[in-house]
Amino acid sequence: MASASLLADLLNLNLSDFTEQVIAEYIWVGGSGIDIRSKARTLPGPVNDPSKLPKWNFDGSSTGQAPGEDSEVILYPQAIFKDPFRGGDNILVMCDCYTLAGEPIPSNKRYDAVRIFSHPDVASEDPWYGIEQEYTLLQKDVNWPVGWPVGGYPGPQGPYYCSVGADKAFARDVVNAHYKACLYSGINISGINGEVMPGQWEFQVGPCVGISAADELWVARYILERITEIAGLVLSFDPKPVKGDWNGTGAHTNYSTKSMRSEGGYELIKKAIEKLSLRHAEHISAYGDGNERRLTGRHETADMNTFKWVCVIYYLT
Repeated sequence: MASASLLADLLNLNLSDFTEQVIAEYIWVGGSGIDIRSKARTLPGPVNDPSKLPKWNFDGSSTGQAPGEDSEVILYPQAIFKDPFRGGDNILVMCDCYTLAGEPIPSNKRYDAVRIFSHPDVASEDPWYGIEQEYTLLQKDVNWPVGWPVGGYPGPQGPYYCSVGADKAFARDVVNAHYKACLYSGINISGINGEVMPGQWEFQVGPCVGISAADELWVARYILERITEIAGLVLSFDPKPVKGDWNGTGAHTNYSTKSMRSEGGYELIKKAIEKLSLRHAEHISAYGDGNERRLTGRHETADMNTFKWVCVIYYLT
């Protein structure tokens, strides 16, 4: 107990009482496209502008992002967030990845996204994104959802969505810790809720404009994985974490442009949907592995091989 207390005291040290130096945690997306990596460095003082942060490097052969004979990958700082774990002037830094020659590496999807968002025609449309990120919390040693009996199953779906109660809502402390940590960091997290499958939750990021939606979502994911690490749980974004009559997990994306939000916007929405329908298979292939297990036409999904759309009208006051 004494050693645990000392460890807690050291972790909670307020560095500003002793030094002007701060810690920057550099974050990037790993080679799989879904894993998150990070490493920390000391800065001489507080920094609020990513362009004033130094570039850094890592061994890409250890993250699936470079061959062993040419493994140096360079991190370019792109966005800064307050660090909810270290507090004070310490920061989280969202980065993307480049070769020594300054070329984006193949897994750097942010580079092309920024190029598109910075086009004058796109920027003038002020594209809004709202992303609903579902996830499942698993018991670490058995990879089975929290709240589920080990090797067994809870009662069928129905009582768990937006639920309250110890027999229906599991690990709410982790979920609320994540919510507050995101708000502290400056992430535009707009809400949380329990999802349909027990042990499954959702948070929403947005509305955010352009590339900031991706930066904020990735840092929100990073914060969530750090919190589950502390709690001794495993965070899963697997599209179908449990086989059978259980809902899967996705990241639903809401999108609009200035023209769509203006008079006559509905017609523009229909035109955009028509364009999406023409490249449906290409889009599905870019959404990651495992969706064939989730997008079956059951459990609140459409079949992944069938393009469908529906109009839902919201009245805002």
